[in-house]
Amino acid sequence: MKNPLSVIGYKLNNLIKNIMAFKEIFKKTSPYNEKTVVGFLSFAVMTVVMITDLVTGYLGQELPLNEYVFNAFMYITLGSFGIAGLENFAPGAKKEEVTQE
Repeated sequence: MKNPLSVIGYKLNNLIKNIMAFKEIFKKTSPYNEKTVVGFLSFAVMTVVMITDLVTGYLGQELPLNEYVFNAFMYITLGSFGIAGLENFAPGAKKEEVTQE
């Protein structure tokens, strides 16, 4: 039987490696589009806040949420997805980046 501490240590080590690999997204030669990642994270936060607002409203409590905070997440989401979407229609910019490398 394996030592339980070694199993926990192995899983913790893998978790740390995955968290540290997050910075690989923002490197110049990354296969991920960082604008899409930021847009998805912003959308996820916005969705969690809205679900929390619905649940607290159902329970009869008010969730004090400033409208400008929600609007900020909305603009970040729309802006990052919009920029990432426009990159698909501008193939000339991608060709220039490839030739410069």
